[in-house]
Amino acid sequence: MDMKRQSPWLDQAWPELGTSALAGPLTSGHVSAYYADAGHPEVAGDDVAWCAAFVGACLERAGIRCTRSLLARSYLDYGAVLAEPEVGCLAIFARGSNPQHGHVAFVVGSTAASLIVLGGNQGHSVSVAEMPRSQLLSLRWPGASVSVVDSATSAAPDQPAAFAAALKHVLEMEGGYTDDPYDPGGPTNLGITLADLAAFNHIDVTAGNQSSLRDRVRALTKADVAPIYEQRYWLPSHATALPAPLALFHFDTSVNHGLVAAAVMLQQALSVDADGDIGPLTLAAAAACDAASTVDTYAEIRRNRYRALPTFWRFGRGWLARVDATCASAHATSNLPPPSPPKRIPTMAPTSTLPNDAPISPSPNSPMPSPKWWGQSVTIWGTIVTTLATVLPVVGPLVGLNISADLIHQLGDGIIHVAQAAGGVIGILMTIYGRTRAIQPLVRRDFLLKL
Repeated sequence: MDMKRQSPWLDQAWPELGTSALAGPLTSGHVSAYYADAGHPEVAGDDVAWCAAFVGACLERAGIRCTRSLLARSYLDYGAVLAEPEVGCLAIFARGSNPQHGHVAFVVGSTAASLIVLGGNQGHSVSVAEMPRSQLLSLRWPGASVSVVDSATSAAPDQPAAFAAALKHVLEMEGGYTDDPYDPGGPTNLGITLADLAAFNHIDVTAGNQSSLRDRVRALTKADVAPIYEQRYWLPSHATALPAPLALFHFDTSVNHGLVAAAVMLQQALSVDADGDIGPLTLAAAAACDAASTVDTYAEIRRNRYRALPTFWRFGRGWLARVDATCASAHATSNLPPPSPPKRIPTMAPTSTLPNDAPISPSPNSPMPSPKWWGQSVTIWGTIVTTLATVLPVVGPLVGLNISADLIHQLGDGIIHVAQAAGGVIGILMTIYGRTRAIQPLVRRDFLLKL
């Protein structure tokens, strides 16, 4: 075993030996500090598995950025891979049959059949334990994959190709610096908001530092944002456990909608309970699904979610174009068939109120409405009333229908003319109204008229 390299994180780890989540001189107050230093100050209790929190805290205290995740397996994509163990390296082990469970610790020794590791949550405490090599998933040396190349078009040697492809797509979609007053995210550069940058660097946003944070957002490069995307979106979204097409699409959705909303949409696409918490059932469904059709279903759910947003009138075109582009990129990750044409289902206000959005045409595959009887047509009845009011007084005498002189004298010529005019106006209005609302073809229906 190579013992030459320095591992300052071990200098942070050894003094914690004996810290326990149970009652004792070193109790859960220390464990809570591990959560906070690893990027999760919101965790108040010690009932959450804390081996990754211990490792993360030791790395951060040594000045090395950790994965900022409480998942042991998040370290499978971290640092440089090793073929043989070294003192101070990370060892990631399987735990049980669940593919999401694991254990991570620092290697301090080895035997032919096992590794001797210093870690947290080993017997509910920081301790030295023996772990069988048969459960070993990976050996990693910390710190080698903290940043990526500036172009962000390909992964650094130790980064998964899937993350590199997904990151490249997201950066293409996000573009450069913006500060649109209608965007609730505020100042954003390369898709990273001021809030993202502050949270990643453990900075509380105040009135006094907003200006300087805005300047830092404006100055972000692709190399700067890559670790933010990895730690705040790629790993927490569980994209590493998804099939390649779903991983890319879900990562982009997580960036644009947030982790919980993206999780709900993914679960809806997989037809599992949509609780926003991606666990073993969701991941099992994702592993067993048809990736091509699931991506298409996910895309349509995302389109409908966009249409329900109050700022769709302003950003809708770009949002829907992003879904189409992301869907295509997702299919391309595994040479799947091209995505099906999106279903344009309007679920918003009439297009006349949305000046930046073109009218949506009916789908060519929509079923035609069934015909209706002509007697149900307002247009037809409007025409009939117009005819009776204007034509009958002239044509009536020719067919034996006379308005008597006495009647004319009683009502007066003026009343007759007013009635004729009113009838004509009503008939014309009925004709116009009936035509504007007519959407069904007319059919002939036989009927019997008894006199």
